Amino acid sequence: MRLLHTSDWHLGQSLHNFDRHYEHQCFLDWLLETIVSEQADALLVAGDIFDNANPSAASQRQLYTFLQQARARAPQLDIVVIAGNHDSPGRLEAPGPLLEAHGTTVIGYPHRDADGAIAMERMLVPLTGKDGQVAAWVLAVPFLRHGDVPRPAAAPAPSADSAADTPAGDASPPAPQPDPYLAGIAELYRQAIALAAARAADGQAIVAMGHCHMVDGTMSADSERRIVIGGTEMLPAGIFPAPIAYAALGHLHLAQQVGPHAHIRYCGSPIPLSFAETNYPHQVLRIDFDGPKLSTVTALPIPRAVQLLRIPAKPAPLEEVSAALAALDLPDAPLAQQPLLEVRILLNAPEPGLRASIEKALEGKPVRLAKIETSSAARASFEQAAISLDQLATLQPDDIFKRLYQQRYGSDAPPDQLAAFAELVQP
Repeated sequence: MRLLHTSDWHLGQSLHNFDRHYEHQCFLDWLLETIVSEQADALLVAGDIFDNANPSAASQRQLYTFLQQARARAPQLDIVVIAGNHDSPGRLEAPGPLLEAHGTTVIGYPHRDADGAIAMERMLVPLTGKDGQVAAWVLAVPFLRHGDVPRPAAAPAPSADSAADTPAGDASPPAPQPDPYLAGIAELYRQAIALAAARAADGQAIVAMGHCHMVDGTMSADSERRIVIGGTEMLPAGIFPAPIAYAALGHLHLAQQVGPHAHIRYCGSPIPLSFAETNYPHQVLRIDFDGPKLSTVTALPIPRAVQLLRIPAKPAPLEEVSAALAALDLPDAPLAQQPLLEVRILLNAPEPGLRASIEKALEGKPVRLAKIETSSAARASFEQAAISLDQLATLQPDDIFKRLYQQRYGSDAPPDQLAAFAELVQP
């Protein structure tokens, strides 16, 4: 049995107002050829299909055209898609009946039966091998919101008799209660695993899908949206115990295994979704099984259709940056294929003509200026910049301006800047 694991396509994404449609189409074309050349039995797409909950018509057409072409090129291919935290569960599931007729199962959210219990059967998807027989079962669990998970049973309160039998002074503090959201996710997976174990016959593998943030998972600095504020969303690896042979995860854009667990993997995003991801290895994972056991995990590198450039590698003064940009030698390319550029400049004072200087250095070069990132050599510390609400109430606008200038440039605001600011705020 051979699966391909991919996730976090973010169709419809733009990077600093530059559309990524061309890059996504190049990836989908490559993926289509890879499905055929690798003779894959199934494709697992672990969430964040779209970049937002209200995707454009063009990005939806891009998805459905790919699904149609994949099934046409590989008629025996099973495709399983789950929703991520960027997706609209209902919108993603809406064409489900049509897609199921063509070998694609889409799970947007946990459905419930007439009694309000989660319908686990809907999230258990059979995968067939080349002989047409069921070779594996997939627990297709989408991104879970608080209302999607079962409520764990409350721990029984100590009886009056047991409390009376405890000597005074020997009472230990009550055990901390598990976070109900994390406990609910664990309970949902426990029930789904039990159902899969009961359904799987000898020689059939059990695979879990999820869109979540695992403990020990490395996040991107810029482009990944926190699922729950405060970090309480992080799940332990123990949530995927035996008989799970492989866990195909989405959400984190850096391809990685979770801690020492080689069978729990993020495949990562297929293209860099921010300049912080420029050096990420973008890939699809080929997963091979020997009966019910994981055999090999192989990374299939995705060709990069458009380069993301950060010049220089570390922020530098404007003169050095301008020289580096002037020396930039790039081959001619159509606009959609031209590299996207982030320019990183070290400033010690405001530079009113900054953008004009950068654009002049890039004049005539086949590159698209996406972002100018500025920083200072000596920023004020966070402790110096932080103030209480009471202190904030006493500050005048020019006091705030002085603090911000000091924090950004590491020096006092010059008199002409203070005078200009005073003129702006004058009633």
